[in-house]
Amino acid sequence: MGMTVEQTVVFAILLATLVFFVWGRWRYDIVALGALFLVFIAGLIPPAEVFVGFGHPAVITVAAVLVISRGLLNAGVVDGMSRLLARVGTRPMVQVATLTGIVVLCSGFMNNVGALALLMPVAIWMSRQSGRSPSLLLMPLAFGSLIGGLLTLIGTPPNIIIATYRTQTGAPPFGMFDFAPVGVGVAVVGLIFIALVGWRLTPRRDSGDASEELFEIDDYITEVVVPESSKMVNQTVYHMNAAMEEGKQITVAGLIRGDRHIPAPSWYEVLQAGDLLIVEADSDELQFLIEELGFELAENKVHSKESMESDDIRIIEAIVTPGSPMAGKTAVGMRLRRTHFVNLLAVARQGQRLKSRLGQIRIAIGDILLLQGSQDALQAALTNLGCLPLAERGFRLPKPRKVLMAVAIFGAAMAAAAFNLLPVQIAFLAAALIMVVTGLIKIDEIYDSIDWPIIILLGAMFPLGHALETTGGAQLIAGKMLLLSDHFPPVVTLAVLMVGTMLLSNVVNNAAAAVLMAPIAISLSVGMGVSVDPLLMGVAVGASCAFLTPVGHQSNALVMAPGGYRFGDYWRLGLPMSILVVAVGVPLIAVFWAF
Repeated sequence: MGMTVEQTVVFAILLATLVFFVWGRWRYDIVALGALFLVFIAGLIPPAEVFVGFGHPAVITVAAVLVISRGLLNAGVVDGMSRLLARVGTRPMVQVATLTGIVVLCSGFMNNVGALALLMPVAIWMSRQSGRSPSLLLMPLAFGSLIGGLLTLIGTPPNIIIATYRTQTGAPPFGMFDFAPVGVGVAVVGLIFIALVGWRLTPRRDSGDASEELFEIDDYITEVVVPESSKMVNQTVYHMNAAMEEGKQITVAGLIRGDRHIPAPSWYEVLQAGDLLIVEADSDELQFLIEELGFELAENKVHSKESMESDDIRIIEAIVTPGSPMAGKTAVGMRLRRTHFVNLLAVARQGQRLKSRLGQIRIAIGDILLLQGSQDALQAALTNLGCLPLAERGFRLPKPRKVLMAVAIFGAAMAAAAFNLLPVQIAFLAAALIMVVTGLIKIDEIYDSIDWPIIILLGAMFPLGHALETTGGAQLIAGKMLLLSDHFPPVVTLAVLMVGTMLLSNVVNNAAAAVLMAPIAISLSVGMGVSVDPLLMGVAVGASCAFLTPVGHQSNALVMAPGGYRFGDYWRLGLPMSILVVAVGVPLIAVFWAF
């Protein structure tokens, strides 16, 4: 029997959606909204149900968990754990085991990208201290965050999605720790493999002597003197920059006036004859400064980093994370000094400082920035710009009272959901509200902490998944897979379903993979006359284990630039990890969730 017109249309829309997901020209939430619009235009869903996905319990739960993750980070829960890492020594196996073990544990109870982002700077610092490339530690760390998400209901969005799909069979949704019997087994075996063998499969990216400072002060600063004849005498630092040609900008990192040192002087600081300026400038900018504005090169460069720091003014390294508004923009375009009160002194990419004109460098995710400013300005800038401190981690010292409060609130929410005292979405929404009321999360951090593209993706994909069911498309795919069950036991069908979901998750967002594959799992269970639980568990595991590409999960993308990885590097460790997950996950599912 051939496909109906409706099935042909829904498959065509799904295929186009997957192509655009892989192409990456438009962000996945925009693609999902476009697919939602097409499904409506095709008459596959009524007007009243177009936006029903945005009220889905899974969408609310994911948003609440993201807010709670910010509260745990603000309290210093992860920071307190990561500070212990300085004691593990320099042996690579021990470093990999400790770092990956901590990220696995954290990812089971909070947003896995957030846990990775907090531990990644520690991994880079440890790599430098050990004289090794960060590529040795970062891929194991990213993969650890993925398998850690398998531990609990809230560890990763696919688990939350799959839990709600179970209600379509008349059974209650999966509980908080229903994923643990399989998830713990996969995570433990995966962690052991990564610690003993996996890290040896990561590519070695030579970034010079990793133990040396990434940014040598003398390499990018110059000292100039303001003579009496200069046009800039009695003019402000702002006027000096305004006098520069378009596209040129001078960063004044320090000003020395007699015995007085002024790190990161204000744009409204008035220049006086005899002032010595410590500036970041390329050769063209320096030439303009001397020939057009009348500055003179200092005879000897005698000042260093100490002249650019004080009790309040600091220089830190920070890494650009996914979602940062800086990505794709230049320092000049961002107007960092004017809008965020910080100086950008240098940029490094894949372990090497970029030599291009600083103001014209387009910032990329994973770039390491050398920033200068007051402690308060740096803290605000890091938050607003989506960056994490790298060289120094002193901004958020763990406060025992706040840590205890955050853990207690989070623990109460998990208990309420685990013992069915409250629906999971209500329990975690309440926890997020309590964290706001108690000051663990600032009001202006609430919406910043939510990954809105994921929320939009989920809200748009649920009606699309529903259309796949109502048109009979899911049953059609399941019917083809049922041919396996005529010749093989159900466990083989489970393995094929898990592998298919895993392959799909490597090219599209894991949440989208779960939404698309869950209806197929339900149709398979009906056709085979078996319990839906093992098949749904197979989809959950497969959707969360995207190890083969950097585009399958944000964790993989986050480590790509700092680790110096290429697109084709991921399969070296990713393929053995994928095989291991299937080899361990399928038997565990068959044991704990019998057909």
